[in-house]
Amino acid sequence: MRVDLFDFELPPERIAMEPVSPRDSARLLCVRPEGLEDRIVRDLPGLLRPGDLLVANDTKVIPAQLFGQRPPRDGQTGGAPVAVEATLHKDLGRNVWRAFVRPAKRLKEGDAITFAAGLAARVIARDGAEADLQFETQGDHFFAALEKAGVMPLPPYIARKRPAGEDDKASYQTMFADEAGSVAAPTAGLHFTPDLIAALRDKGVEQTTVTLHVGAGTFLPVTAEDTADHKMHAEWGEITHSQAAKINEARAAGGRIIAVGTTSLRLLESAAGEDGKIAPFADETDIFITPGYRFKAADMLMTNFHLPRSTLFMLVSAFAGTDRMKAAYAHAVEQGYRFYSYGDACLLERI
Repeated sequence: MRVDLFDFELPPERIAMEPVSPRDSARLLCVRPEGLEDRIVRDLPGLLRPGDLLVANDTKVIPAQLFGQRPPRDGQTGGAPVAVEATLHKDLGRNVWRAFVRPAKRLKEGDAITFAAGLAARVIARDGAEADLQFETQGDHFFAALEKAGVMPLPPYIARKRPAGEDDKASYQTMFADEAGSVAAPTAGLHFTPDLIAALRDKGVEQTTVTLHVGAGTFLPVTAEDTADHKMHAEWGEITHSQAAKINEARAAGGRIIAVGTTSLRLLESAAGEDGKIAPFADETDIFITPGYRFKAADMLMTNFHLPRSTLFMLVSAFAGTDRMKAAYAHAVEQGYRFYSYGDACLLERI
């Protein structure tokens, strides 16, 4: 399938640089077979039914961008330390993280890097712009040190225009965040507040979580001309026995499954059998969803507005129809909706 089929005009000013406040005041475009409706996220209880189940991603974004120094190597006289920037993007286990590093050419296997707040690592492998870093600090102590030393890894289109601030540590984290491991937020979840969840519960709408750690691949553009030539980066996800049972029970009782975000949707589809039942899951997934895919697990999808030619716009086109989504996005651009991570949301019914 040609990638240019998923192109559309997006004025740069439509891309949100800051979140709205309060979170549930963001706009919400309802995309249904019968047409489009402009609402706000706070209206969600009136748009869902008793017995419906929201499935959100409880991954927690780590402050994955680190700045440090590589000291002069043994035997090197008169050399100055080399400033190093590392963006962690995949936990390989055993205190090892894969990272994008700069300047990659100034690093080699065996080099030590000292970051702020007593966080140190050694390069154990390097491949192009990536390096595997083995940290001295382990477990909870590592994440505590990372909280002090690291910077929130904002999407590149924001980071190019402004540095990450203290406010981003809270605003780029969902209320569901519990399991540390993502380098990007599952942004549909950013719109929820405790008051909104309480209102949904009063309506009889239940809620559960699953975990998919969002990797740096979410920001990578599709450079291939055909979708068949694009390779998705694998991300680690988990659905526990109790979470799977709750989802299956809601479906058996006639409730609709509403995926909060494309990350939740991709994980649900990775764990679903042909009959739509969700099995417990703890593995990596590189599922790539394009039009023609037969959805098995979710009935509705709440998601933000995505960029042209992105795998995420391909996914929503598969879910709600390419022509319908292009019409919805044209409406959103015309009506001043805000796009991408800090932007507004849409609620899609499956075709």
